[in-house]
Amino acid sequence: MTKYAEPTLPVHQLTITWQAASLLLDYPDEALITRLDLINRAAAELPAALADPLRATAHELGSVDLPVLQQRYVDTFDNRRRHNLYLTYFAHGDTRRRGVALLRFKQTYLRSGFVLDDSKLPDHLCVVLEYAATVDRHLGWRLLLDHRAGLELLRLALAEAGSAWHGAVRAITATLPPLAGDERAAIDRLAAEGPPQEEVGLTPYATPAFDPATQSLPMPTFPGARR
Repeated sequence: MTKYAEPTLPVHQLTITWQAASLLLDYPDEALITRLDLINRAAAELPAALADPLRATAHELGSVDLPVLQQRYVDTFDNRRRHNLYLTYFAHGDTRRRGVALLRFKQTYLRSGFVLDDSKLPDHLCVVLEYAATVDRHLGWRLLLDHRAGLELLRLALAEAGSAWHGAVRAITATLPPLAGDERAAIDRLAAEGPPQEEVGLTPYATPAFDPATQSLPMPTFPGARR
């Protein structure tokens, strides 16, 4: 059984950070623009390591016309492999194993009575953060830790690109425990090699014979992350 580190931050700080980051990393629309002030006010309850990067992202998103911002979002997250908001992609790429990993996310949500609609895949970072912030902090925390390598690679890639969304991801990783040596090695390996490539689609995720409510799957993690 995997042993997980426990959060050291107060529950309300985790909730605010994850919820704010989820809003900031979603596709920008008018609703987001109206919530930027709320995000800034909520950040006042956080320590600087969490508040400053969230405010930086909120400031940058609010300083650009919405159509331009939407195009930048598409250019950032839809067109670059290392700027991927789908956590299982970093560990499994477009391989059969990713389909199994997606089912494991859905199964985790069902354990909390959380039924996800079809608008997003269950490993989308915004979905995971929303779940961790508002439904089940304990299981959401575990999902984030199991996909730590991908989160850190996303943070590094956004920082290198000078992206407006870097601060939101930086705040998320700041809620997690310090990286251990084997985790740093996993991130370095992932940065060097990139996600696995095997263009087979996500067929296992849609396989009707598998019922995530009754069948158990192991939690997929980045290879070597806890070796």
